[in-house]
Amino acid sequence: MAKPVILTVDDEPEVLAAVRRDLRSHYSDNFRVIGVASGDEALEVLADLLAADEEVALLLADQRMPKMTGVELLRRARDLYPKARRALLTAYADSDAAINAINDVSLDYYIMKPWDPPGEKLFPVLDDLLDDWWATYRPRFTGVKVIDHRWSGPGHDIKAFLASNQVPYRSMDVADDPESLALLERAGAGLDDLPVIVLSDGTALKKPDKIELAQELGLQTQASETAYDLVIVGGGPSGLAAAVYGSSEGLRTLLIEESAPGGQAGQSSKIENYLGFPQGVSGSDLARRAATQATRFGTEILVPARVESVTRSDPYRVIHLMDGSKITCKALLVTTGVSYRKLDKPGLSELTGAGVYYGTSRFEAVNHQDEPMFVVGGGNSAGQAAMFLTAFTEMVRIVIRGSDLGKSMSRYLIDLIEAQDRIDVMYRTQLVEARGENRLESLLLDIDGEEQRVPAGAVFIFIGQAPRSEWISDLVETDDRGFILTGSDITSLQGWTEERDPLPMETSVPGIFAAGDVRHGSTKRVATSTGEGATAISFVHRHLASL
Repeated sequence: MAKPVILTVDDEPEVLAAVRRDLRSHYSDNFRVIGVASGDEALEVLADLLAADEEVALLLADQRMPKMTGVELLRRARDLYPKARRALLTAYADSDAAINAINDVSLDYYIMKPWDPPGEKLFPVLDDLLDDWWATYRPRFTGVKVIDHRWSGPGHDIKAFLASNQVPYRSMDVADDPESLALLERAGAGLDDLPVIVLSDGTALKKPDKIELAQELGLQTQASETAYDLVIVGGGPSGLAAAVYGSSEGLRTLLIEESAPGGQAGQSSKIENYLGFPQGVSGSDLARRAATQATRFGTEILVPARVESVTRSDPYRVIHLMDGSKITCKALLVTTGVSYRKLDKPGLSELTGAGVYYGTSRFEAVNHQDEPMFVVGGGNSAGQAAMFLTAFTEMVRIVIRGSDLGKSMSRYLIDLIEAQDRIDVMYRTQLVEARGENRLESLLLDIDGEEQRVPAGAVFIFIGQAPRSEWISDLVETDDRGFILTGSDITSLQGWTEERDPLPMETSVPGIFAAGDVRHGSTKRVATSTGEGATAISFVHRHLASL
């Protein structure tokens, strides 16, 4: 970490040189001393330091400067570095201004000129101020900053992308964070440019899309080659497992993920029943471990990247990406999983990202700390979310249409919920409407046929899942709900070109396989998806051997 800065300002060159010399002689071991000759120059330096995430411990300004007085400088500097200690160099005639500045700009001390000898008149005062600063000092966050209105939908999407890719960030609300306005000014950006993303090197991105942001963060968004043995589309548990086993067994493997490794499972607050983790494991931690393992074995992971369509060029399959590029492969494995179904009720779409969420993660929970929280749904995902949210609020209410959690939720989760006094299950209840101006404020519920409006800070919706297969459903056979048919479940072999029957996890197109939640008949469990992804690789090898 760079040394904290002591900034001294004086328009008289001889005085500036003297005070800078004295400060460096006494403080250079622990601080970097910068001297400038005017208030305007000082503000420019402070803006640069702020953009570079450097700390300022002390501002020492001369009161009598022609274009900007020391008091005015300290007043304006307070917006940039509110925690820096502020001291004024004054002549005897300026003592009234200095005394007034104690209240006006929270002046910590004023020092009469001349300060000789500094060991008696300067250093003892500044030592006390710097000791106070050290006592309350907390290292400045040096990662990505997201500047936006707190309840902005686009801002929420970017923060969700960063969180799911495990990129540390700081959210800055332009309504109540003066530092955010200073960063916008430094970036030459205004409120119309929000969200603005400031990277750790000071680079500012105005309304970036995920591809631009990912590239700036160093994520791989384009493949290094044009042809692979195996391409996996979807980075959930099944896709990551397939990547680990495929690449470890010598296949040139590419994994394409639209959002972040881990998929929907990566959003799970805690997976309690995953083999080998008796205390449970978070979806994000499991995803991080699996992605690291796959990369170590040689898998390329593109994030974010989206497949538009797939075409046949026998014996190869051609993947067409949304950016216009094409990738050829000998085998394609579809592991795109499912997405949460949207609930079609008034107010929900308008408030999505501002109190209404599909799935949950830590950054959303923190954003609504101590507010009334609701979970809609009765499956395992809803139960896990409710248990997770109890760490952030006094009461979580689960809203279900039926009268029994046991019809859709695992017994271990029901036991945990029943033992948790911060969870209230609202049986025979339906969500009717969401209301709020810029964010969710209340919900209208139908409780046993009677409508009741209740205050709400956040609602997390888990009402079923839809397969993410629309991009390939015109090529491979699916069931009436869109889940991909494989093996013996295939009803039509029109266009099948092989002499053999489809392999157990192979689709109606030779060399295209499906695993995990997107596959018809799969068991919707993380462990099952992982097993399917690993198993699919054995069938990929059998297909490749026949080419």
